[in-house]
Amino acid sequence: MNRIDRLTAILTHLQSKRTVRASELATRFGVSLRTIYRDVRSLEESGVPIIGEAGQGYSLVEGYRLPPIMFTKEEALSMLVAEKLVEKSLGEQSSKFFKEALIKIKAVLKSSEKDLLVEVQDTIQVLKSNPSQVMDKSSKAFHTVLEAISMKKVLLGSYVTFDPEKKTERELEPVGMFHSFEQWYLIAYCRLRNDYRTFRLDRFSKLEVSEISYSTAKHPTLKSYLDQVSAEQKLHQIILKVPDGAMKYLANSKYNYGFVSEERVGDITEITFMNSSIEGFVRWVISLSDLVVVKQPLILRNRLAELIEEIKTMQG
Repeated sequence: MNRIDRLTAILTHLQSKRTVRASELATRFGVSLRTIYRDVRSLEESGVPIIGEAGQGYSLVEGYRLPPIMFTKEEALSMLVAEKLVEKSLGEQSSKFFKEALIKIKAVLKSSEKDLLVEVQDTIQVLKSNPSQVMDKSSKAFHTVLEAISMKKVLLGSYVTFDPEKKTERELEPVGMFHSFEQWYLIAYCRLRNDYRTFRLDRFSKLEVSEISYSTAKHPTLKSYLDQVSAEQKLHQIILKVPDGAMKYLANSKYNYGFVSEERVGDITEITFMNSSIEGFVRWVISLSDLVVVKQPLILRNRLAELIEEIKTMQG
């Protein structure tokens, strides 16, 4: 961030709170306290009425207001994503207040940014949200996809499949993104496969926007595509807790039941599956019921208990 941008951001930050400490500004902008002191002095010399109180921090004179703030395209798109996530993460009342506040923020956007939000808003959906894991290493790919969608440009990417682990080069016409099962996914028309495919964003080792344009008119909307998939196949997220000694019994068979990922927690491995059939899954996992624990969902745990009782009755 150059100095002009930092001065503007400091001024915006000062207006957002009653008082702001110099150490808070230094941390936010990754600069030294001396730099902050110098920046604040420059703002004062330019006529901004800043009050500095020893031990308290800086504040703006009551009544001083900035003119409407201009947002960048990336910042405007980030607001749209935040709105989608908050809608799923907060209660109805809090979500309502957030949306009302966001409307006021959107009011100061330039016309081009407003048009962009209207055009892109239907290409992002949040089906299920875990606020602590909505973004991580997918972040860079996420913003690259948003840029491609907004510009109607083909994506060029190197995608690594899970099993077998294999890298392929893809040319993708993005339809949209959705968040579910703690991951962001891209729906796109794959020119390599000549069909629509779903890609996990964190599996792209490289992703960039090309100069090749594509028409959105020939593609379904994200909502209609997801509705179709949902009607064809309802997926359940299943998590099993497996001790070290039992992992060998799942090593090969797990791939037949929608294996997604595994995470080490102490001497236990939590394995995540996505499977459309609770009944089919429970009849596999019952053969491992003395070795594994079903963490979720509750419907699977209950069905497993019922099936064990049915077996007892039949054998008794």
